[in-house]
Amino acid sequence: MHIVLGLLTSILTILYLLDRLGVDIGWLNPFAWRRRRAWAQKYEGDPIYAVEDPIHVAAILITGAAKLEGDLSAEQKQTVLDQFEQKFSLNNQAAKELMTAATHLLGAPQVLEAQLNGLADRHKATFSGDQAESLLDMLHQVASADGEMSATQREFVNSLRARLTPTEPEGTWAKQ
Repeated sequence: MHIVLGLLTSILTILYLLDRLGVDIGWLNPFAWRRRRAWAQKYEGDPIYAVEDPIHVAAILITGAAKLEGDLSAEQKQTVLDQFEQKFSLNNQAAKELMTAATHLLGAPQVLEAQLNGLADRHKATFSGDQAESLLDMLHQVASADGEMSATQREFVNSLRARLTPTEPEGTWAKQ
C-alpha cells in the first residue's frame, strides 16, 4: 500500500510542477477536453451545417440547386427572389438578404453538391409534408428558370424528393 501511495504522490507532484512551469495539463480533464473539442469542431467546421431554421435551410437548398450549373443568371436570381417573397411571405429587402446569406454560405463549386447533400441529410426530418412539397416546387421552378433543368439539377431534385419524407403536418413556413 505504501508503494501505491508513494507512486500517486510522485505523479501528483510531477503534474503540479508541470502546471507551475506553464505546461498545459488540461488534457487530463475529460470534461474540459470534450468542451474544447466541441468548440474546435464548431469553429473549424463548415458554417452551412450550423443553420437550423427551416426557412434558411430551404433558402440554401434552393439557391444551391440554382448554382449547381455555375453562377446564377439574372432570370434565376429574379425567380429565387420571387419565390422567397411569395412562399416565405418576405418583403423584397428581406428576400434579397436571405438570398445573399444563402449564396455566401455556399462553398466553392467543387464542394457544392456535397454540401447540399449533407445539409439535406441533416435536416430531412425538420420539414413537414407541406413544407417539403413547397420546397420541391420552389426547387423545380428555380432550376427551370432558364429553360429545361440540367441533368445535375434534376438528379439533385429527385434525390431531395426521396430524402424528404413527410412527417406529421406542422403547418406552412410562417411561424405559429
